[in-house]
Amino acid sequence: MFKKMKLNTLFLFLPLMSLMFCFNAPKNDDEKMTTIMVSVKNTLSYLHYSPKPINDAYSKEVYKHYFEMVDPAKRYFLQTDMDEFAKYETKLDDYLSGGDLTFFKLTTDRLLQRADEIDAMTQEIFKSPINLDQDETFILEAKNKKYPKDKAELLTEWKKYVKYNILQEMESLNAKEKSQKELKDSLQRNKLKDTVNLKILTPEQKRAKATDEVKDLLSDSFRRFKRVKRMEWFSRYMNAYTEVFDPHSNYFSPQDKDDFDTSFKGKIIGIGAMIQEKKGYLYLGALTVGAPAWKSKQLSDGDKILKIKSKPKEDAVNAVGLLANEAVKLIRGEKGTPVTLTVQKKDQSIKEVTLIREEVEIEDTFAKSVVITDANGKKWGFINLPGFNADFEDSKGRNASDDVKNEIIKLKELGIQGIVLDLRNNGGGSLTEVGDMMGLFMNAGPFVQVKDGNGKINTLKSKFNSPLWTGPLVVMQNELSASASEIFAGVVQDYGRGIVIGSPQSFGKGTVQTFVELNRFLSSSDDFGALKLTIQKFYRVTGESTQRKGIESDIKLKDFFTYAEVGERFDEYALAWDKIAPTPFTKTTNTDFAKIEASSAARMATNKMYQLMQESAEWKKTLDKEEVITLNQTKFFDLMNTRKAQIEKFKSLDKFNNKLVFTFNTDEQTRMKTDDIFKKKKENWKKNLQKDFYLQEAINVISEIK
Repeated sequence: MFKKMKLNTLFLFLPLMSLMFCFNAPKNDDEKMTTIMVSVKNTLSYLHYSPKPINDAYSKEVYKHYFEMVDPAKRYFLQTDMDEFAKYETKLDDYLSGGDLTFFKLTTDRLLQRADEIDAMTQEIFKSPINLDQDETFILEAKNKKYPKDKAELLTEWKKYVKYNILQEMESLNAKEKSQKELKDSLQRNKLKDTVNLKILTPEQKRAKATDEVKDLLSDSFRRFKRVKRMEWFSRYMNAYTEVFDPHSNYFSPQDKDDFDTSFKGKIIGIGAMIQEKKGYLYLGALTVGAPAWKSKQLSDGDKILKIKSKPKEDAVNAVGLLANEAVKLIRGEKGTPVTLTVQKKDQSIKEVTLIREEVEIEDTFAKSVVITDANGKKWGFINLPGFNADFEDSKGRNASDDVKNEIIKLKELGIQGIVLDLRNNGGGSLTEVGDMMGLFMNAGPFVQVKDGNGKINTLKSKFNSPLWTGPLVVMQNELSASASEIFAGVVQDYGRGIVIGSPQSFGKGTVQTFVELNRFLSSSDDFGALKLTIQKFYRVTGESTQRKGIESDIKLKDFFTYAEVGERFDEYALAWDKIAPTPFTKTTNTDFAKIEASSAARMATNKMYQLMQESAEWKKTLDKEEVITLNQTKFFDLMNTRKAQIEKFKSLDKFNNKLVFTFNTDEQTRMKTDDIFKKKKENWKKNLQKDFYLQEAINVISEIK
């Protein structure tokens, strides 16, 4: 949940300001990092909802979390490194308070040193024949691994890692070959045009191809690893400190903050093209229709980027070897300014193209809808909302509630009898958007209670009394539905406005964050980034927190996430669940959904497809728990064949079709005739919806609401 900080309560910041204005403008990165450390410490201590004592116990937690972040698989540091680092385990609290970079520099320098050494090691590994017939095993579970005691053990570990990746790549080639053969046989059997270029490789050819592929991938990964800037490593270091307070308090560098704002607002200032990185080269990906790159008619998906000239008076930057995020930073800029790309076309010709940056909307951020016709000919509206997006800086910018409102209007015009609102995988967003969304479906009333660190409780209310949709409503959720989406689902449930269907419980994020710009309190014009800080917890109108427990679905349908450790309750640093007094509210309806819930339960109890899905999920859970795997190629492929035989049992899941009919609105159908990218996205979405078992049950449920 994200809330924009209002600074009219300035007294909250007076202690912080007195501590932070003492810095002079940093002269270099070291001074900048020192300033950031002290600023982060002060901000956490004074403004966090539940501040921790900055002491040795805290230091130990930060120390542990830091190494889980920078070397999670214990693949870089040696045990001798860890022995050396151990003396700092209780000093990180002092280093944070004083802005001391000793530990950060020591560990990052050593990490980069090890990366150089391992890069050289892997190159040597590929110079000799790789024996895949040895009876070895590779440890998959990092918690069961120990740090290599010396470089000899490190080499052994990386040899095993290389073998494991080669075996996986060979298995991928086997799967691709089988798939192509099945397609070719099907085309020939049905006397259709055979477009499959099937080439059967020998085991040795597959091994050679897989080895070359893994060699290239590792080389490229080390190249990208070593190009990560020190300030980026510093951001990770700072997050070890912040995330021990709680998992949603994070340090954002200026670039990270800009990326966050882009995703939150759903728009960027740029040229409207994806940037893809392949083996050290950058390529243009899909072009956004109507954006500068598309309008130029000179650029295409697949063009190789050779140079980027970000400003007219600056020299062009050689793009070869750049990371994708570095190129994006050069391409984005102020609206109305030029950027020049030098590209190599697929015919090998070189072209220089100058584009004027414009505001480009990221359509996947926004709500979208479709009409669903069931087997009885009834029409239902389906709205997918990826997030509770909002643009706090532009009053004319797009937000979730307005987008959903527009989709409801379109659906009503098409004569739908109920609405299914899909909040699956919706990670949340703006708290105020929940209230505005509530107003689309029910009358005014409280929708959430918010408590700050001092125990003060504020009740937020929707003031709208003319809902746009008063008919049947079903809300879909899963384990990845979090924050704002949980508050909305809870409101629908608490008011009796509709039925919540999906996973047994949602993610369980019941905290509110705001951004605190660090340079706000510093006498410097430099950008020090920002701290996304947990400042409040929110509660349902019933007084129950959604923290850790999430929203319990009315109709519980297990999915693949149910069998994995997904949710706030699995994070050791997550804040605790609690409860406050309820706030008065009036139920929208006294409709008893018990009969509908019982009807759904009866369907699931006899639904073979649902039972098979559960069996498949449980089987995958056992695979995820495997801690070691063989590196002997005979045993490895025997294991893969055993798994494939087991997978055969679940093949019908891939062929599932819910038999629902999906119809896009007239405007979208018209656009699909001229916009190939838009058409492909819509067709892919429709294809996925047709395979959606849970959507089928949501339609069954909404058809029973009277």
